[in-house]
Amino acid sequence: MQLLDFTFGELLEKYAIEAPDREFMVYADRNLRFTYSQFNERVDQLAKGLLYIGVSKDDKVGIWANNVPDWLTFMFATAKIGAVLVTINTNYKSSELEYLLHDADIHTLCLIDGFRDSDYVNMIFDSVPELKDSPRGNLSSEKFPKLKNVVFIGPQKHRGMYNTSELLLLGSHIDDFELELIKETICCHDAVNMQYTSGTTGFPKGVMLTHHNILNCGYATGEFMRYTSHERLLVCVPLFHCFGCVLALCAVITHGSTMVMVENFDPLMVLASVEKEKCTALYGVPTMFIAELNHPMFDMFDLSSLRTGIMAGSLCPIETMNQVMQKMNMKDIIIVYGLTETSPGMTATRTHNSPEVRATTVGFEYPNVEVKIVNPETGEDCPVGEHGEICCRGYNVMKGYYKNPEATAKAIDRDGWLHSGDLAVKTPDGFYRITGRIKDMIIRGGENIYPREVENFIYNIPEVESVEVVGVPSKKYGEQVGAFIKLKAGSELSDEAVQEFCRGKIARYKIPQFIFFVDGFPMTASGKIQKYKLRELSLELLRKKGVEVI
Repeated sequence: MQLLDFTFGELLEKYAIEAPDREFMVYADRNLRFTYSQFNERVDQLAKGLLYIGVSKDDKVGIWANNVPDWLTFMFATAKIGAVLVTINTNYKSSELEYLLHDADIHTLCLIDGFRDSDYVNMIFDSVPELKDSPRGNLSSEKFPKLKNVVFIGPQKHRGMYNTSELLLLGSHIDDFELELIKETICCHDAVNMQYTSGTTGFPKGVMLTHHNILNCGYATGEFMRYTSHERLLVCVPLFHCFGCVLALCAVITHGSTMVMVENFDPLMVLASVEKEKCTALYGVPTMFIAELNHPMFDMFDLSSLRTGIMAGSLCPIETMNQVMQKMNMKDIIIVYGLTETSPGMTATRTHNSPEVRATTVGFEYPNVEVKIVNPETGEDCPVGEHGEICCRGYNVMKGYYKNPEATAKAIDRDGWLHSGDLAVKTPDGFYRITGRIKDMIIRGGENIYPREVENFIYNIPEVESVEVVGVPSKKYGEQVGAFIKLKAGSELSDEAVQEFCRGKIARYKIPQFIFFVDGFPMTASGKIQKYKLRELSLELLRKKGVEVI
């Protein structure tokens, strides 16, 4: 596969010229439709609006929103002026937002009113009290000195904030020629997107991804599914994840296809949108597909237009894979494996692989990407059939962690190999099978949870002496968060008190579902805590309580 050298702006403009009337983005529930030409015009106007309020090349623009229509407008607008879009998890609470605002040097924050039980507007007013009293464009925050603007995505007006409509109007004060001059300075190897992911330290790190990284990953992914310009992809996975903004968006934009958007995942909305728009592809984590298959109205919808899609985020039960292929007509569905640091694709199954291969392995290498398994202790290559750390090298490897050369050097060795931290084995047939994690990451329904981050937060509870967080198997989510807590002498604490302490301060999916109070932890001879033994113990303790586990 020949690698593409386009930027986001160049690809959008290519199809705005070649296929101006083809639909790029559709919201079936409100019959909102943008052709490539219409979307490109809106992007240019918003890009000029961002220039007007002082956003420059390399500035970091945060976006804190679910899949609202202008999410993609902001992504392409920032790309056209050389700014870097920093995607923010919609489940974040105030402490996580503040960390990201500071660490990412956010210049302009774009947000909606809120999501689920989170009020984003009040959170930003609490974190940046100066916002209410600062004239727009003149924000001066003591806590976040780099933050200069807050933009509300929508028509509503809030003190100290611009809104989308105003930005589009302000864009008329910038000459088209000025935007064209800026576009000429942008290279496909410039960073265009930054996503935060945690590591073994528990402190999230900004993964810098370039146009070249993610457009080529998206292009290859679309090729695996035999995408054409006639593809209509139903997108119900969040855009702030690589799943949404790379495997979905970048597969579409590199093939001139159409995205049918669902703002928030709802199985009924997904099924209805697939039928109405005659979608050919659908993405999701296994729990999403299970929710769709088990919906009481499932049989009422015509899904015969479906052909392909991606199931990723966690291991797929073979029964689910078979049902998706048969009942949902997705015979060409594939599995993709990777990390945010690999843009995210590293390996994938192909449409011709058997259902068993697609359910039990993560396929084989992407084109132009090398993959190997090494002994994590010695660094030597592992033979076929031997477990080790899966690593990759190629165009998909991130530019690095933002402002963190030490962590970058640990992740990418001198020869350019990205070390995943995941354990895997290569089968005699050349497929890769993920068998565990060197890092103790928990994957709950497709959400990555890093135990150290949760542990660091629980340590703020005065009664806690020490805490260890592990993944507990779950039929519904794959894994749930379990916390083993040792209390300080003479202290008392309940499960409910721990969960209440976390509620509203860290994302809901990170709050421990199971809490175990212990007197100590299993240790190795060298004094390291054996988390795998805690995982085994959690199963034993839950069974004693009568809780059904895998």
